[in-house]
Amino acid sequence: MSWAAVARRVLDMTVATLALLVLAVPLVVVGLLVRFSSGGPALFRQRRVGLGGRAFTMYKFRTMREGASDELLREMIAAELRGEDTSSNGSYKLDSDPRVTKIGTFLRKTSLDELPQLINVLLGDMSLVGPRPCLEWEALMFPAEFQARFSVRPGLTGLWQVSGRSTMGTLEMLHLDVAYVRSRSLVGDLSILVRTIPSMLKDRSAR
Repeated sequence: MSWAAVARRVLDMTVATLALLVLAVPLVVVGLLVRFSSGGPALFRQRRVGLGGRAFTMYKFRTMREGASDELLREMIAAELRGEDTSSNGSYKLDSDPRVTKIGTFLRKTSLDELPQLINVLLGDMSLVGPRPCLEWEALMFPAEFQARFSVRPGLTGLWQVSGRSTMGTLEMLHLDVAYVRSRSLVGDLSILVRTIPSMLKDRSAR
């Protein structure tokens, strides 16, 4: 491993550990709210694709009703990869997604649903900064020109997060992923981390 890779891993483990310790009580509170507001488990486990195209189990707070279908999402992603404009009110997320619970809407807008991914960072499945961890069926749909995104660990945040998030379609996100991989540096990662929270606070398109 290069010194940059070692430094990045040390940074990942240090920040993730401190964040989990500091946020322990809020995480428990959010988990209880999810658990008792809509029934079912607080944590949502889902297979995602990471480094080298290998699948791993990603953790999030559950924002959807149990057993919800992802058919509408699949159709939207396929349309975007064909170059179609699927935006609604400036966002490329599903508009008024019927699968999302009331507490889930709040968690998505604030990105609090993603905090359990700090566990994935500790486990080494993810990094603090990197491409968005995509679903297995999404990875199969992505054109070959974007395979470089799988040469690094997916991130809790990334260029997609600080560049507009929901205001970008799938193809724009993929191009950003490749641009990130090609110019990746520890200094660049630190810059993205610093920009993440202000970007989340300013983002009005998240759903």
